[in-house]
Amino acid sequence: MELIERSPAPGEQPLASIQVFAGLSIIIPTYKEVDNIPLILKRIDALRRDGNLSLEVIFMDDNSRDGSIEAVEQSGYDWARIVVRTENRGLSPAVIDGFRSACNPIYICMDCDLSHPPEVIPQMVLALSSGQQFILGSRYVPGGSTDDDWGIFRWLNSRVATLLARPLTSAKDPMSGFFAFRKADFDKADSLNPVGYKVALELIVKCGFRNIGEVPIRFLDRRHGESKLTLKQQVQYIQHLRRLYIHKFSNTMHLLQFFVVGGSGVIVNLAVLTVLLQLGLPEAVCLAGGIAISLVTNFLLNRRFTFSYARGSRIWTQFAGFVASSSVGMAVNYSVALYLRAEVLPETPYALQLAALLGIAGGMIFNFLGSRYVVFRKNYIRR
Repeated sequence: MELIERSPAPGEQPLASIQVFAGLSIIIPTYKEVDNIPLILKRIDALRRDGNLSLEVIFMDDNSRDGSIEAVEQSGYDWARIVVRTENRGLSPAVIDGFRSACNPIYICMDCDLSHPPEVIPQMVLALSSGQQFILGSRYVPGGSTDDDWGIFRWLNSRVATLLARPLTSAKDPMSGFFAFRKADFDKADSLNPVGYKVALELIVKCGFRNIGEVPIRFLDRRHGESKLTLKQQVQYIQHLRRLYIHKFSNTMHLLQFFVVGGSGVIVNLAVLTVLLQLGLPEAVCLAGGIAISLVTNFLLNRRFTFSYARGSRIWTQFAGFVASSSVGMAVNYSVALYLRAEVLPETPYALQLAALLGIAGGMIFNFLGSRYVVFRKNYIRR
């Protein structure tokens, strides 16, 4: 659902004067934003007075040491406070910690750099009251826009990041850092562990939001301070996407990664075999060497990437199980290929090769199931 900005009809109360919920908790992550804190508090205060809103503002500061604490304390607003974080620093963890310390039934997250207009908050709250689960302040719905200073590379970066997230949500601007949702939905979230700066996408996936609304905003460039977007943040976004893909498409993603590792094992196998042949060793030894080395590399790569959640278990126990599983998988491979060649496939010049490929597929599926649910099994523990 897209929510289009409109003006109130004659005699109708403006959005800012409609108090839909008992209270709002506005979470603002900060790092060296001392110049922006008084400005954003002034605008939120105007919103609070105009709408007679009950709210709290919590600045989650990553130990800026730039006077941010004094800026909040000297503002004179008893509904604003600052929490200084010295551990597990980062934008997304700061936001999650802020939600956990909030008191009101509606949570709102926004940036401190004035790129997000607080004046849109009443529209976001009203959208929640209409049945939406999660509301984004969106640049990419009708009525939304970005600052005129945005260059082509910044626009392209944002669009590519949004495109990569498309299988996870149909929202047009899931990269937005301006969003609202209910505390009750946050309390039902499944194992939140965001990295980087895209916490909205984490919440959409982990809270299972399906009914998402988007309120148009004009996204402005910061006037004070420096941008926190770095190459490291962009790499973390890719890591974050991988986690979310695995969470939402668990078996499919594990199977895909298992096949990729298996493909690398074929390359390792052939490379080792070739090197041993060049050394003049017997063909039987070369074949065995290629299989043995590729078996070890497949195990290590699967343990590190495909089933990374199992790295805390005993490696030698897992390796023994992997060898046993792979041995049975090779037997399945051989049996499937023989059966298909004898009973199913017609007599053609490449029937044996096709049977071998199908046998490999059958063996790999068996190896995957053995690895996923036996060798690298995951124990689900709910607190």
